[in-house]
Amino acid sequence: EVTADKIQKLVSRTDLSKAEHDELSCVFAALILHDEGVEVTADKIQKLVSASGNDIEKYWPLLFANALKGQDISRLLSNFGSGSGSSAPAATSAPSGETKTEEKKEEKKEEAEEEVLDGGMDLFGGDEW
Repeated sequence: EVTADKIQKLVSRTDLSKAEHDELSCVFAALILHDEGVEVTADKIQKLVSASGNDIEKYWPLLFANALKGQDISRLLSNFGSGSGSSAPAATSAPSGETKTEEKKEEKKEEAEEEVLDGGMDLFGGDEW
């Protein structure tokens, strides 16, 4: 069972930045609330973090509560790392055809610009140096 005392022990490492410390404090608080079957709200996250003796920036609890609002936390936890690898390549492979088309358009545009510049004019409008 994870308690407020355990949060303090887990996030009291000295090798964490302030942001990492604050984020981990909220993660553990949200997990405790979820584990206890309590709704995850900014106020409850803040109270649990404060009870553990941690001081965090005021925006973190609200950020976490908003991110988790309406989410099935159990599903998020059970799907962590499963299936995400197979969907990412499919999403990136579809636009590759569009990327090639865009690259060809850019090449044609660059070639057209080079032809205009080959007319012998310099930067200041003269024909020669």
